[in-house]
Amino acid sequence: MRARLRQAVGGDRGEITVELVIATPLLLLALLAIIQFAVWSHATHVAQAAASEALAAARTQYGTTGTGLAVGRRLLEDLAAGPLRNPALEVSRGADTVSVSVRGEAAAVLPGMHLHVHAEASGEAERFVPNTASAP
Repeated sequence: MRARLRQAVGGDRGEITVELVIATPLLLLALLAIIQFAVWSHATHVAQAAASEALAAARTQYGTTGTGLAVGRRLLEDLAAGPLRNPALEVSRGADTVSVSVRGEAAAVLPGMHLHVHAEASGEAERFVPNTASAP
């Protein structure tokens, strides 16, 4: 009876260690995946903010593509150093519309992970239109 009890209790030795060896890396991988998603999300928000600021500067009545590029680059220099790698900013202004595109890559937390970031903003260019209605 005593031998049977020892055999029943002793048969599970090391089971918890094996479970920890398997579960711990999976738990850490899941945690890093969550952090990677947060970094990608933050990089996307930074790119969208840069696109919006560049659009606001370029679409004013006397705004130019150069003005939009300068404002967008300044914001990217201030905010993108951490989450957004290799940002590329493009501003185009036509007679009626302005469009801005920001592309880059989110900083990698997981090795080998390359998540691309893209943000666009567009709107009408502001221009002065004189009132042609004559007063009675």
